[in-house]
Amino acid sequence: MIDQATICAIATAPGMGAIATIRLSGEKAISIADKVFHSKKKSKKLTEQPANSIHFGELLDGDEIIDEVLVNLFKAPHSFTGEDVVEIGCHGAVYIQQRILELLLKNGARIAKPGEFTQRAFLNGKMDLSQAEAVADLIASTNASAHKLALSQMRGGFSKEISRLREQLLHFIAMVELELDFSEEDVEFADRAELVKLTKTIEQLIGKLANSFQLGNAIKNGIPVSIVGETNVGKSTLLNGLLNEEKAIVSDIHGTTRDVIEDVINIEGTAFRFFDTAGIRETADEIETIGIERTYSKLDQAKIVLLVLDLSNPLELMIQRLGKIRERINSQQLIIIGNKADLGGKEKINALLAEIALAENEDIVFISAKGGQNMESLIELLKENAGIGQIESDDVIVTNLRHYEALKKTHEAVLRVINGLETGISGDFLAQDIRECLHYLGEITGEISTDEILGHIFKNFCIGK
Repeated sequence: MIDQATICAIATAPGMGAIATIRLSGEKAISIADKVFHSKKKSKKLTEQPANSIHFGELLDGDEIIDEVLVNLFKAPHSFTGEDVVEIGCHGAVYIQQRILELLLKNGARIAKPGEFTQRAFLNGKMDLSQAEAVADLIASTNASAHKLALSQMRGGFSKEISRLREQLLHFIAMVELELDFSEEDVEFADRAELVKLTKTIEQLIGKLANSFQLGNAIKNGIPVSIVGETNVGKSTLLNGLLNEEKAIVSDIHGTTRDVIEDVINIEGTAFRFFDTAGIRETADEIETIGIERTYSKLDQAKIVLLVLDLSNPLELMIQRLGKIRERINSQQLIIIGNKADLGGKEKINALLAEIALAENEDIVFISAKGGQNMESLIELLKENAGIGQIESDDVIVTNLRHYEALKKTHEAVLRVINGLETGISGDFLAQDIRECLHYLGEITGEISTDEILGHIFKNFCIGK
């Protein structure tokens, strides 16, 4: 049930600014605004004005002028929430904003809960649940790639793909259930071979969507990059060079970095989350040992691993370290960095290249982290290995954990449907598995939702949105 109360909140960022926007939504939004707004044209009433119009005047508390404002009117159903909406543009002093809120509350509005405007938009059919969640992602986006994905989802790119899958499954279950209605006559309405073909296509599409979550989550939160290597090979110097600031302590003393140092850098619109880890070596120091354990943990979490080798070290030591790291990584992209290229010399570089046979997921680059030599090549490799450039404009990428979990459950149910078709399972059991698929897909778009799900989603929104 939609709460019929008229809600209000400050829709702009908290604090003082040049201007601020205060939003009202609900059946009485315009009439409440009318009680406190006085147009420069004294006879003008907001309730008599057309939709999508802007009006200049004063907000009054009795005879006291609170501020000169611009009032925007939006009438149901043609508004963000689907209700009557009033947006008041005022001067951005915190005092003025609070006085206007108090004035609206005194005249019949109540303060909106976090995300309540967007929740009303969902409940009034202005957007589905995945689009509503994309609103929060759009507000929280900190780089061009995350912004692009959130905007695509908010415009319904993901929703269309889910709706298309649900339509195919609905047609499928309609045929199966029609057969159940005529079970005594032994009639087959659905071609089983065609159904197998259809479900396998759906299974591949759902699997592709679910598999895109790893990349989508990385884009949303920053591509995780783990910097690993022996002590004193230049990991911290490399991090400082990439960040262009002295984030990590650099010292000739072995074991300086004992915990994971984390920071984010934006490279041409994509966020990279770097983890400078403790140097890997044999040590009796308990604290350093804990740091090394965390190094391996971050190695497992990374999408890209930067293995830093000191070119002034013996060739055998570098080959040994590379072998150990190769044993630890799975599907991650590995960039082998020959650091201190200015000290190692061309002979050492050529010898290392001769000993290393690069795998498909590996690249190598030679730099001087301290002198900044060839850092541009490393950045180009980071961009290539992030996989952002492989995304086509019409690709649907999953960025939301809730959607990913629902897709995994859908995928499991679809596999049961395929198995049931191949083994000749009865129609009623087949229909039950298809209903499960429809249920989990419906949870994504909100066609099937509960107060618990809605409460969990919208509580994380900012007030005013």
